[in-house]
Amino acid sequence: MKPGNDKGGHTADTPTPTAQPPGRPRSREADEAILTAALDLLIERGAGSTSIEQVARRAGVTRATVYRRFPTLTDLLVRAVEWEYRDTAPDALDWRDIDGMLTDWADHLSRPRARRLIRRLYGTVDDLPELLRAYDSAHGRHRGRAVRTTLERARAAGQLPPGSDPGILQQILSGAALQHLAAYPDTTSAEEIRTYFFAVLRQAGLPAVPATRRSTGQ
Repeated sequence: MKPGNDKGGHTADTPTPTAQPPGRPRSREADEAILTAALDLLIERGAGSTSIEQVARRAGVTRATVYRRFPTLTDLLVRAVEWEYRDTAPDALDWRDIDGMLTDWADHLSRPRARRLIRRLYGTVDDLPELLRAYDSAHGRHRGRAVRTTLERARAAGQLPPGSDPGILQQILSGAALQHLAAYPDTTSAEEIRTYFFAVLRQAGLPAVPATRRSTGQ
């Protein structure tokens, strides 16, 4: 081999090409378009009626673009669920009291899109349990701990009977939320939902429903 040459025939003055990863560079805009499309289709049609082809068409990209990022539809839907709850900060769930907790619940469950998504996720519990696990990891687990802490704090403050079990009350509230999602229209207002949850906890000994924050000027 002559000095100044390498095995590829490049001279010392010829720059060596930089190795490029296979496929096109990742695009944040494409990522967000794909995840948004996947989530919208999950809400509109359910996991069983959603396909990579539909997601690609809705996102305005090729199927190859989707597959480069997500090998399977399950991978894509799991990531879409995680992405939906990406801004959920655990400290945002540090409610001051039961009123604050139930007001937050009611605000969330008064959003039709949120209601439809939760119903879709629980509807996949048998066929695609990965989605519910993704929801629990990204959102449900933090919320569950915060609910338990709030109920324990309320019991310590005398707002709940001393013998009440925060763990059981948490399960009752979760069941009440699912019942509301199934039996009440998605147009139900936040104040109506808040009153509904207070009615449930009144059966466990909680005092009367406090005035709304709006009516008290808070």
